[in-house]
Amino acid sequence: MSELFDAVDALVASRAALPPPAERKRLRAAHGLTIDEVATALRVRRATVSGWENGKTEPRPPERDAYARLLDKLAELYPADAAAAPVQDAAVPATFTAAPAPAEARTLSTGQVSEAADMTATENTQTPAPVTAAPAAAQRPARTTRPSSTSRRPGAKKAAPAGTPAGDTDPRFENGPLAVVDVEDGKVLAYCTGGLVLDVPAKSIPALVDWTLREAKLGQPKLSGPGKDADPLLVLTEAALERYGLPVTLTEEERLAGRLPEGHKVVKQLARAEWKLTKRGFGPWARIYRPATGSERACVQLCIPSWNALDTRHWGEAGQLPPAELARVLGVYASRVMTPRGSTAVTGLELMTALHPPTRASEPDSDGRRHSEHNPGSLGKDAIDPMNWPPCEVPDGHPVLKDMPRFHVRGPGEKLFEEAYDWARPMTDAECTLRHLVGIDVNMAFAAGANGLTVGLGEATHVNAPVFDPKLPGSWLVDLSHVDLSRVKVGKEWVELDGGLLPSPFTPKGDRPEGPAWYATPTVAYAAELGYEVRPIEAWVRYENGRYLDGWYKRLRDAYLATMADLGVDADLAAADFLAAMDGYKARDPELAIVVSATKATVKGGLGKLRERPRGEGWRPGEPWRALSRPTWRPDIRAAVISRTRINLHRKIVKHAAFTGQYPVAILSDCVVYASEGPSPLDFLPYRDGVALPGGFKLGINPGLVKWEGTQSVLWGEEVRERFDAPELNLARYIKDGTVTDVDNGE
Repeated sequence: MSELFDAVDALVASRAALPPPAERKRLRAAHGLTIDEVATALRVRRATVSGWENGKTEPRPPERDAYARLLDKLAELYPADAAAAPVQDAAVPATFTAAPAPAEARTLSTGQVSEAADMTATENTQTPAPVTAAPAAAQRPARTTRPSSTSRRPGAKKAAPAGTPAGDTDPRFENGPLAVVDVEDGKVLAYCTGGLVLDVPAKSIPALVDWTLREAKLGQPKLSGPGKDADPLLVLTEAALERYGLPVTLTEEERLAGRLPEGHKVVKQLARAEWKLTKRGFGPWARIYRPATGSERACVQLCIPSWNALDTRHWGEAGQLPPAELARVLGVYASRVMTPRGSTAVTGLELMTALHPPTRASEPDSDGRRHSEHNPGSLGKDAIDPMNWPPCEVPDGHPVLKDMPRFHVRGPGEKLFEEAYDWARPMTDAECTLRHLVGIDVNMAFAAGANGLTVGLGEATHVNAPVFDPKLPGSWLVDLSHVDLSRVKVGKEWVELDGGLLPSPFTPKGDRPEGPAWYATPTVAYAAELGYEVRPIEAWVRYENGRYLDGWYKRLRDAYLATMADLGVDADLAAADFLAAMDGYKARDPELAIVVSATKATVKGGLGKLRERPRGEGWRPGEPWRALSRPTWRPDIRAAVISRTRINLHRKIVKHAAFTGQYPVAILSDCVVYASEGPSPLDFLPYRDGVALPGGFKLGINPGLVKWEGTQSVLWGEEVRERFDAPELNLARYIKDGTVTDVDNGE
């Protein structure tokens, strides 16, 4: 009899109406279940469950019966009425803007879909506020049914999860900057960032490229008047790789080479179709093109996550997301930063060029024709001759140093060494009586260091015994060993400090200089600001200069602030509210948290690319390498930004010490650790009536302000140093979670 009852229950379940996709996702999340857990229980793929939740597909027997039973049980535990009025998390400030409620799911025609995409387009943020919230993935409406194969034609569009940035209003790119190509139930689909999904008729990679350029309407308008539109980006899932004859993973040999071999069948297919690959070949970020004819470009970029295109250090688990969610993450990044051009480092460098193209069209000549000319304020289209670089500014192995003895180690008087802080000191007896070590971290520190910075645009000029000019970018050989941090100027007043508890602002390790050394302009200017005379011995200065990085900084700042606002962290919060809002902000929308991480990595990586080193390819010291041939190989600009960032931090430390008598225990790059009686930054930062110390540390999300990094006990710090016999172990490296790894005691 029980078997009959089970059969009846199964029959009822097979005909039971399933809740809409958004409700399915709500029920799963309400019970704390992950997509992977549901997929494992139902013995289906993760992507299948994701498809059920976003309306891309509908479950079929026998899985449908079990899925219906699961949802029915969850609905009993978490009725919809109880979820109608959610209680706001106390940690989220009232300024957090939630996404609008999902509209009723419906099937749209091609014209209606395009109109809907335009109406939901994310604004191109140019100022920090106001910003448009990026809706959470759980609030994206979706279709509840899939059209039959007879009702779809190649290239037709269907409704897809909304809430992702829609394509720009430019009709050429109405479907957004990129698409994630996947295969579902034998059909190739392209998930676009505007909340659309396209049918892809292409049966090979050459055909896919051709379809992208002719029909997909993907791409992004240029960011600057003289610039170029961004090429469309296709992200290929593992299923798409298999469909198009590409390996899901690279072999060890292919991974080391960074590309498929020339004899691979897909590479041959492209050659037969007269498509070309860049020198990087068919790798994780392949660029497929035909030579431009006039102003028309024919180029498509591929991103292959399973080939490690999306570095987990910067993109987290983005490469493991279902297609719709991955399109959302990359779409938000593309709309606020730019369409990815490779790694976050490559994209950071490309953003500089996109905002300041090297050339522009000239005024019409006597025949009415325009010609390409230098774009003022840019780095130009031609790289600096490797042999014209100042020897002090180039890294070891550069061609200008080819005559240097092989094992010679350049000292401070021969090499410009502007790097971020890595400094620590033993704690004083008074500090050991306190209970906590509190770390604070400067938001977007290197971006803030680039803001308003004057950098050289052309080649350097050598000058002997120059008069120092703080407005002239360059490298200066000067002796700063006489600067005494025990007595410095803060503003217009001289103050007495305990110089032994402060790091030197002139060296990354915080050691006091012992003689003449090369410094970037911001470092020498700070020595003069502290009240000491500076007399350079010689210098390499750049008379052609400008604020090249201003637009770059503003674009990345706005992207960062807009995304943090979507996560509930507003730029105008009071200090206590800011700390509360930052608590667990990543969990509010893990996908947007990935965008924050990638944006910050774009800043650091882009600046690092300004001094890119050789990357194999048979290079030998003294020979030029590929990066030297581009105008954006500018180690002097990188040095100036790092110098200014370190000086900005030291200025705040001195201001804080002069006002409070407190000194840092450790500094690592943009993280500073203080001993404190309480566990919060508010326990040692001098706030009065909610106002921070002018010129000191201020809590907030804007670049240059600080956030809480982590708190550990003073006993923890002393125990770690004793355990590893390292009295000056840099505790800032481990302050976030207290886990100590890769200890280097200086030996």
